[in-house]
Amino acid sequence: MGGNPKYEKAYDLPYPEAVEYPYERMSMAERAAQFSPFRALTGYEDAVEEAARLTDAKIELEDSAADLLNAKMQILQDHIGEQPEIQVTYFVPDQRKAGGRYVTVSGRAERINGYERTLRFADKRAIPMDDILAMDGAVFGASDRSETEWD
Repeated sequence: MGGNPKYEKAYDLPYPEAVEYPYERMSMAERAAQFSPFRALTGYEDAVEEAARLTDAKIELEDSAADLLNAKMQILQDHIGEQPEIQVTYFVPDQRKAGGRYVTVSGRAERINGYERTLRFADKRAIPMDDILAMDGAVFGASDRSETEWD
């Protein structure tokens, strides 16, 4: 077995148990947990990860793109009773930091609320009109991609 020859006889002896010891023996995992490193900066890794997470800035439309989007909104308003199938790309602000991300959704447009400035889909999703970057769909006729050239 190796080690000090002076103690070779003791290697095979059973571990002595104290008769009056009132507690169960600690498992190896529990014993190891006592010596795990102390984390003085709780949440530090989460903060670093959050700071490293990227967000996009909201794009401000040029006048020509804004005019095209307004024209499409008017066409949609004229055909809203038909609940046309459309695709909308819009900005979703981040809840924790500046910026956000762009999301594209499809669905049947149900209502335009001019007071709340929202576009509502048949599945009850509401999109703020001020956050819309692009709209597309058969209701608008030939697809004009000039408004989405914002890369």
